[in-house]
Amino acid sequence: MENIRCAWCLGSPEYIHYHDTEWGTPIYDDQALFECIVLESAQAGLSWITILRKREGYRALFHGFDPIKVANMTDLDVERLLLDERIVRHRAKIEATINNAKAFLKIAHEFGSFSQYYWAFSDNKVIDNPLRRHTEAPAVTELSTRFAKDLKKRGFKFLGPTTCYAFMQATGMVNDHIANCMARKTTSPP
Repeated sequence: MENIRCAWCLGSPEYIHYHDTEWGTPIYDDQALFECIVLESAQAGLSWITILRKREGYRALFHGFDPIKVANMTDLDVERLLLDERIVRHRAKIEATINNAKAFLKIAHEFGSFSQYYWAFSDNKVIDNPLRRHTEAPAVTELSTRFAKDLKKRGFKFLGPTTCYAFMQATGMVNDHIANCMARKTTSPP
C-alpha cells in the first residue's frame, strides 16, 4: 500500500521530510515556536523550500533560535548577517527577527510563556480541518487575522494574516493534512 501525502510536499526530499516529521505537529516549546516565527517571517514573499534549505544557516547565525540571544543582537550583527549567504540577506527581515525576539520575550514574560499566549487563541485545542485536497486549505482565516493583529499590536513585524496562518499550520494549531494523509494520524487531537 502506497503512503499518501499532502500534494504540496511532493516536490523535493526536503519537503517530504519536513511534512512527514514536523509540519502540523503541535508545538508547545517556546524556543521551537520562536524558530517557526523566525523561519515563517523570513519566508514572507519567498518559497518555503528556500527557507528549508537555509534553515541550518538560520540556526547557526541566530544562536540556535535562542530568543534571548537573538534579542541582544546589535546593528553590527545585522551588518555581518547581510553578508552571509546562509540566510536570506534582507535587512528588514533580519532586523525584524531581532525585533520579534524582543516582542516574543515580552509576551513570554507577560503570559508565563509564549506557548500559553499562542495556544489560548485556539482555546488550547487543535483546529482539525479534514481536507480532501490541500487546495481546500485557506490562506487566511478570522483566527489568523486576529492573531496577526495582536502580534502587530505587540510590535511584531513580517507576520501578517497569511504568514500567521502558515505558522498555525506548521506548529500544529491547525491540522490541514488531507484526510487520507499518512501524517494526519500523528497530528489529530486526542
